[in-house]
Amino acid sequence: MAKTGQPTPFAELNAVLEHLLEGVRRTLGDNFVGAYLQGSFAVGDADRQSDCDFIIVSHRDVAPDELAALQALHAQIHALPYLPWRHRLEGSYAPAAILRRLSPTPRDPPGEPRGPDWRDPGTSGMAASVYPFFYLPHGGDTLVRSEHDNSQVMRWCLREKGVVMAGPDPRELVDPVSPGALRAEVRDTMDRCLAANLEPLDAVGWVAFWVGLYCRMLHTLATGQIHSKKAGSTWALTNLDPAWRPLIEKAQAFRDQDRARFLDPAEPADLAATRAFVAYAMAIADKGQWRG
Repeated sequence: MAKTGQPTPFAELNAVLEHLLEGVRRTLGDNFVGAYLQGSFAVGDADRQSDCDFIIVSHRDVAPDELAALQALHAQIHALPYLPWRHRLEGSYAPAAILRRLSPTPRDPPGEPRGPDWRDPGTSGMAASVYPFFYLPHGGDTLVRSEHDNSQVMRWCLREKGVVMAGPDPRELVDPVSPGALRAEVRDTMDRCLAANLEPLDAVGWVAFWVGLYCRMLHTLATGQIHSKKAGSTWALTNLDPAWRPLIEKAQAFRDQDRARFLDPAEPADLAATRAFVAYAMAIADKGQWRG
């Protein structure tokens, strides 16, 4: 866990984060608790292709006047000259009491009840389940209500590996997440991704994404911890059936390529291999050695 005036190795990203931190502190005032990085810049192996996942913690949920100012702030950040990082922020504004531990209550923000038809814009249209934070999607400039970061995975990453930009040690804000709770959530995510039919899956970037994600999720089931995508793929090359090595290595290699190729059409053989690999991963997960 780090606390530094230079939270990442990239000067232009640090300039974007400084702009974010100054604007958030100015907007939230005494409602501000802390600002943190989680995701790849916390768990390791972040590079120039990575998103930058942030968590802003507040004493109470963002008020309407604060929200208006934060929307303006993110629009300003989106227009900064620092490409590509101005478009790589992704994160949430979390009230401290909700952040402490995952709970089904309260489910909805005060005065914002969500009906049975509500669908989460940050989780591919999932129904309401837990409290929705104000969330900035990858590449976006507008905060939306989403449960995207109200998860055990985010809490584990923040508590165990979070980078402190301002505020207290995140261990003071987040209760421990047990290996069993982390594994259960990741196992559920595997099911939900499969239920969504791995959509979209028609581009080379999505092939690499799904292969890497399932390697990473199997790695979490095996270890009870969150590691980087690169670490998950490296673990998979050693621990999974060698027949999958070419597909995993191809997915790894794509990560080092230009994101402009992300939407290039994938080869039909790679699409079929990805679906077969996911079926194999589900079979491994269903053995359930991690339970208990």
